[in-house]
Amino acid sequence: MPRLPDQEDNVVTRARDRFKEAWDGFWDFALRDNVLEVAIGLIIAAAFTKVVNSFVSDLFLPIISLLPFLNRNLEDKFAVLRKGKHYSDWAPDGYNTLEQARDDGALVMAYGAFLNKVISFFGIGLTLYTVGQVYTYFSEDVVIKRTVKCRQYDASIVPVGWMEGKIKYAAKAF
Repeated sequence: MPRLPDQEDNVVTRARDRFKEAWDGFWDFALRDNVLEVAIGLIIAAAFTKVVNSFVSDLFLPIISLLPFLNRNLEDKFAVLRKGKHYSDWAPDGYNTLEQARDDGALVMAYGAFLNKVISFFGIGLTLYTVGQVYTYFSEDVVIKRTVKCRQYDASIVPVGWMEGKIKYAAKAF
């Protein structure tokens, strides 16, 4: 059967044009200013979170664990809610580690790991608040805006500026 060059070239040209159009659309989307800012912010936030988590787990919690009433790392603290099959085989008082308890099928409440995450959360929040305040101090661009409770409408509002000698407020979106 003879080759039909016009039809085949037309299919290839249309496919190439569609691919080029899709690729250009992707680059228009991906290289917008706000998309790049969000991507960079997420990467920095992930790295920042790892640093704060390491600070809490590797430096702060071991110091807390030196308190006299804690006899092991705070992150390793747990309470057995339901004993496993081999509870008494591990030691006279039960399990030595959280992994032993979980491997035996015991129901445990790992409150030490929870406290580790709570301390990490507050550490990240406090550090981000400090970064925002330092940025505001040096740039005079307000990042952290105070909210005020409106007595008339029972809503939280943010002062956004002055208008004819009165403070102009914007309703806070929830």
